[in-house]
Amino acid sequence: MVIVCLIAFVETGLLIGFFLPGDTLLFFVGVFVATGVITLPVAVVIILVASSAFLGDQLGYVIGRRGGPAIFDRKDSGFFSRSSVARTQSFFDRFGGWAVTIARFVPVVRTFAPVAAGVGKMRHSHFSAFNALGAVLWSAGIILLGFFLGRIPGVADFVGKYIDVVLIGIVALSLAGIALTYLRQKRRADRSA
Repeated sequence: MVIVCLIAFVETGLLIGFFLPGDTLLFFVGVFVATGVITLPVAVVIILVASSAFLGDQLGYVIGRRGGPAIFDRKDSGFFSRSSVARTQSFFDRFGGWAVTIARFVPVVRTFAPVAAGVGKMRHSHFSAFNALGAVLWSAGIILLGFFLGRIPGVADFVGKYIDVVLIGIVALSLAGIALTYLRQKRRADRSA
């Protein structure tokens, strides 16, 4: 559970977390709770993940508040692109405070939304309320989806029998996502240079 909470924190707390498999991981955490691989009650798992996600966003907000526009003016690199930042800023401009909550469900945007809120000098209490709502809805929604699907007899049997294959699959998907993101961002950076 520590690794799951760390991933939920890093995905939004640090600007490098946009390639992490947050949604997929939370879904499988729900399946693992349902099948007994994770022995904690599902409510405790949701609270731990939601707390980690909330704290990650809080750190992202502080980074945006203190780092200011310099973060958004960075040149493109393998893991950072202006297009990702522009997409997040557009999303934030369109939805206002709700962007913080909605961004939880949009990969890449969820990494930059708290930073955009900090740069935009959104009131901290306002940000924290939308952040808490998003963290709870995201964590509970995806974990419970996996939990209820994991309670289906065929799914539970498969996970119990092939847990090692499922875990290797999650790691492989994560590494593939990292590699693809890096290559795509690197290609864009090379084209713009």
